[in-house]
Amino acid sequence: QVQLVESGGGLVRPGGSLRLSCVHSGLRKDTYFAEWSRQAPGKQREEVAEIHSYDGKQYADSVKGRFTISRDNAKNTVYLQMTSLKPEDTAVYYCHIRQNGQDYWGQGTQVTVSP
Repeated sequence: QVQLVESGGGLVRPGGSLRLSCVHSGLRKDTYFAEWSRQAPGKQREEVAEIHSYDGKQYADSVKGRFTISRDNAKNTVYLQMTSLKPEDTAVYYCHIRQNGQDYWGQGTQVTVSP
């Protein structure tokens, strides 16, 4: 059974940084697609960053240059490094992994950017 556990969210001031972690277990191998998405209150879920099995990366325009997605296969972890945070980055952030046509989601971690 595949499980994803996100952590690293919290309250941060504008301009600050956070690193989100998504620890996965149960995947059969290290080749998978992973993404971070977010959902703010009253808004649709928005994909912010993705990393492909060949390590290609893409970012939403709203976070390009500020967020970095990465993974450490030895630690079974996908990261989202967030810098220069803005109040509009406030949302619940979710980790999503797809492998062999199967989708897996974490429970989400709250990020609040406020003075």
